[in-house]
Amino acid sequence: MSYTKILSELDPLLSDRGAESIAKAFGALVQRGTLHHGDKLPPIRSVASHLGVSTTTISEAWSVMAAHGMIETDRRRGTTVRAQLAQGRSRYWQVPVEPGTLPVDLSTGTPDPRLLPNIGDVLARISADLAVTSYVDPSVLDVLDVELRNLWPYDPPALTIVDGALDGFERTMRSLISLGDVVVVEDPTYPPLLDTLESVGATIVGVPVDGSGIDADALAATMVQGPRAVVIQTGPHNPTGAQVSNERLEKIASIVGGTQTLVIEDAQGWNPSREFRSVGSSHPHQTVRIQSFSKTHGPDLRIAALAGPEELVATIVDRRQLGPGWTSRLTQRLLAEMLGDDGVERSVRHAVDTYATRRASLFDALTARGLAVPESTGLNLWVPVRDEQRATVALAAVGIGVAPGHPFQVDQSTPHIRLTISALDDDVERIADAITDAAGR
Repeated sequence: MSYTKILSELDPLLSDRGAESIAKAFGALVQRGTLHHGDKLPPIRSVASHLGVSTTTISEAWSVMAAHGMIETDRRRGTTVRAQLAQGRSRYWQVPVEPGTLPVDLSTGTPDPRLLPNIGDVLARISADLAVTSYVDPSVLDVLDVELRNLWPYDPPALTIVDGALDGFERTMRSLISLGDVVVVEDPTYPPLLDTLESVGATIVGVPVDGSGIDADALAATMVQGPRAVVIQTGPHNPTGAQVSNERLEKIASIVGGTQTLVIEDAQGWNPSREFRSVGSSHPHQTVRIQSFSKTHGPDLRIAALAGPEELVATIVDRRQLGPGWTSRLTQRLLAEMLGDDGVERSVRHAVDTYATRRASLFDALTARGLAVPESTGLNLWVPVRDEQRATVALAAVGIGVAPGHPFQVDQSTPHIRLTISALDDDVERIADAITDAAGR
């Protein structure tokens, strides 16, 4: 398509002549199919002249588009439209073999099926007259709402049920984020969170993580950018295994208090002692908390609770009416029964203790061999290596699957691998030897 044609179709899409509006208009041309992957954009000077703005404004618009992956610049080809994430650029990655083909698979981040609660007894207790109800019944069962509010770390302004943590996060971001909005994330963090933020056009700012959670001083420095949201993991951090401290949460609360920034809490883990941590304890109307039950009660439940400001939760609930409408009330009833079951809680406690033993055994073996592995909780260890690709290939060659670190990172300058200890067998010394050799440290 000629530059003249592109520019003529751009004009009706502009709400103003600002950089963000120009970026959104070009994004609309891509969404409409007017521009395709590989198409070259007009020169900055041509766009500036056509719109009657400075070249600086157009450069800023280009920066907004580049920040969320819409365009890429090459000296020979100029600035072109990039392939969308849906065309294969997703960060999410596992060892490129079929599940179960490696004798030891430490790559997947999933719980040990043998340690999940047996739901047979719970299913048997669910009333036989449980109705498969109508389209107009409340989207959240009263019995589950009561259970969730009893265990929530603060009194949530509004609460709903979604189909897992990532479903809740994606719906929150699409209801909250506009093109170019700054979102602060932990670096490293869970890859699908980055995929989601890129897909909604957020400008991603990574902040380092230490043993107590996101670095508070570095987070405070990002506030001059006016972030729309800060995304943190309050359960065991994936991939590092860090556990956010109450002191760190208080610092985060003091940093965001009085601003327009929302804190999005990804509470993937589960603490049977019910000692939960949350910024919402200080700022309930400035916090969105997504509590998943997949790793503790069963991935196939596909259920999570989402609490946040009334207006945002109402928007999420309304938009779900255009899709699934609600999460199955049968599944909700099952979760409510599990949350109130002493046997299920004992099973979860046993799993937590078993994972702690497996994690400690591999952590001790690796540190004894000189690897600087951070202490962790949860299912993962974050191991520094000299070369990620060589490490993952070398381990696969001896039957051990691991995940490379770069999909987890905003700043991909420090090579790592992530190990999930849920499937760890008894041959810890052999595995530690292989990891140490592959790490090249």
